[in-house]
Amino acid sequence: MTPGSQGEGITRNSHDGKGTLFGVPMGDLGWFASLLMGAAAGFCAFFFATFLGIFGILFYNTATHHNVDLALSYRYGGLTAGIIVLIAAWGYLGTMWVRRITRKS
Repeated sequence: MTPGSQGEGITRNSHDGKGTLFGVPMGDLGWFASLLMGAAAGFCAFFFATFLGIFGILFYNTATHHNVDLALSYRYGGLTAGIIVLIAAWGYLGTMWVRRITRKS
């Protein structure tokens, strides 16, 4: 094997400095893909915040011997975090989509 032959045959797509997230070129997403990515981010935030809320209530109930309802983790933790992340993701991805559309025309 000669020096430099390891990189042969590998094509690299440079996106002219555009940002990527886990290999997904965020500047090249269409309208529907932006909606799906924003919704997925909102769902992930909802489930993660609910998970943390349930364990937080579990530790609180164990330490203080109170009986706090676990539904509070859904209502106040998960729902709030999910809606905030959903709106933020749709706002960010929407502005990137509008910039890309207005740049082309």
